[in-house]
Amino acid sequence: MFLELDGQGPQYAQLVRALKSSILDGRMLAGSRLPPTREFALNLGLSRTTVLAAYEQLRAEGFINGRVGSGSYVTGLQLTPSLPRPANAADTAQSRYAERARLFRERKIARLHYGLRYEMRYGDPLTNPALNAAWGRELARAAAYSTLGITGSWGLPALRQQICAYLARRRGLLTEPDKILIVTGTQQAYSLCARVLLDEGDTAVLEEPHYFGAYHVLHAHGAKLHPVRCDDDGLVCEELPEQAPKLICVTPSHQFPTGAVLSLPRRLELLRYAARKQCWIIEDDYDGEFRYDAHPLAALRSLDEGDRVIYAGTFSKTLFGTLRMGYLVMPEALREDLTTAKYLSDVSSPGIEQAALAHFMESGGFERHLRHARKELQCRREALIAGLRRHAGDRVEIVHSPAGMHVVAWLNGYDHERAEALMWYAHERGLGLYSMAPHYFVPPKRPGLLLGYCSLSVAELRDAMQLLGECLDAVPA
Repeated sequence: MFLELDGQGPQYAQLVRALKSSILDGRMLAGSRLPPTREFALNLGLSRTTVLAAYEQLRAEGFINGRVGSGSYVTGLQLTPSLPRPANAADTAQSRYAERARLFRERKIARLHYGLRYEMRYGDPLTNPALNAAWGRELARAAAYSTLGITGSWGLPALRQQICAYLARRRGLLTEPDKILIVTGTQQAYSLCARVLLDEGDTAVLEEPHYFGAYHVLHAHGAKLHPVRCDDDGLVCEELPEQAPKLICVTPSHQFPTGAVLSLPRRLELLRYAARKQCWIIEDDYDGEFRYDAHPLAALRSLDEGDRVIYAGTFSKTLFGTLRMGYLVMPEALREDLTTAKYLSDVSSPGIEQAALAHFMESGGFERHLRHARKELQCRREALIAGLRRHAGDRVEIVHSPAGMHVVAWLNGYDHERAEALMWYAHERGLGLYSMAPHYFVPPKRPGLLLGYCSLSVAELRDAMQLLGECLDAVPA
């Protein structure tokens, strides 16, 4: 008997898989006698103990049976060659959600670079060795004092209390712990809101340009997406649709990706529109803590008298991405529905991490980290802009936005094909660049770069901008 072991795991398990395969594909027919264990072990170069263990496993699973004094025989459960082969699983019908979500893989979003010397991916948080040490201490403390039970869908009460206190101090937002829902980041926040608020075919408004993660979540849920233009004052409210949408998604404190701030008149106009049209607003405050010219702005929800704004905050940008923790401030009318959707999604967020974060905030460590991060990011931002001006000159137009964790630079004289060639060339030189195009429903007239600077030091940013200048020389407009 010819058998080929796959080399994965214990030898008895490899032998079990090989024999199962021979039985199921009809090479060993029903009633066939298996070789005696001693002979089989000798032929395969295995110990008899290994063969005995494999036979025992197959017998337990019903593939073979033993006859006293006669040996082991294949049962009648195998598929014979006369039966048609099963259809390819890829041809099996899937849900409309799965079909729409497949576009996320097929649509070109952003080419991620790995292992490059200068990685300018936006969204990566600041690397801070002191934070690593402090977080390790908080985790050890939380593990020692936390219960190991599930914390509940809403989240740990101590963390929700600390978030309320923090929002009141830093974002001008007064709320209660019962309106806080802990989630595993902004992506889950969008998904839960889509499940609760949208049926297939319902309209959702997105800023143009927008965060493509929100685009794909809402599209996968079957929403009809309606883009509304943004300018230097944020969302152009007069271009909101006449027919009421179910949901409006905005980044008012620092429009992503352009960096515009939604002006006060437009904030009030947007809130009046939502009240008049009876629709909901998601306020995505993804990096509102990082402003370098003034104190952080008050949240849109702090102006919301109609209780129609769902405020989404995240710790993945302020601390580190692997934490995967964020929160929603829920309108009263949506509390039970959003909490139930969270329960159906993953029951609760990790309890020990919640306890560690609650104590980190209570002890003042979180805001000390924010002060350090804000100062360090400002230095890196200034180094990036100075390097752009020195090495790129008038070949780029830098968008002014004294906030956030990235800079937008429009490429003067380039078309999209030439900009793509520039990014590929930069990749070959060890510089990871990212395009603005994936954040638009329709690509803008001229290409632009989205330059994240959090993961590079000031010295590295200077070198990266010198390299960018060399790339611009090599691949001119």
